[in-house]
Amino acid sequence: MSLDLSQCSDRELAALARAGQQHVYRELMRRYKTPVFRLIQSNIGDPDEAMDLTQETFVAGFGAIGRYDADRPFRIWIARIALNKCRDWARRRSVRSFFARALPLESAHDVASDGPAPDAEAADRAELDRVRAAMARLPANLREVLVLRGVEDLTQAETAELLQTSEKTVEMRLYRARAKLRALLGEPGSRAPG
Repeated sequence: MSLDLSQCSDRELAALARAGQQHVYRELMRRYKTPVFRLIQSNIGDPDEAMDLTQETFVAGFGAIGRYDADRPFRIWIARIALNKCRDWARRRSVRSFFARALPLESAHDVASDGPAPDAEAADRAELDRVRAAMARLPANLREVLVLRGVEDLTQAETAELLQTSEKTVEMRLYRARAKLRALLGEPGSRAPG
């Protein structure tokens, strides 16, 4: 009789993985691939890059499974790895962007545009792009809280644990993120806090 992995807790799956049972990785990916992908895509905005970073997240997580603390939720642990992958990606992107801008003018036609696709027709798609662009302009610490609380629907306690900060800090950052987002979107009566 084989073990039904779908009935195992994350703690049990992690213990089996640490014991060298490779087949449990499939079950962990089944459970967490979609939320990890959503978290990454919400942070970086590019679905293709998000897919790559999702794979990198699980490779890194499975490589470090021995360091997983089974007293904490696996979802929070793998989300922290995903967030670190997003931060690394953003740093690499800013370096690439710097060098792309430093190209001679005659090479400018080779640099891809970061603007929205010209064939974006649907009004709701344009609005979604506008919100994503505004979110991308938020400081990373505010964007991360907004994504974790608003998109990933984590609790304030889970968000605080993932970001290794206090719940009060999460609350304050979420308030600031929403205010700045409203200001960036030009909603009437909104002013970004200092």
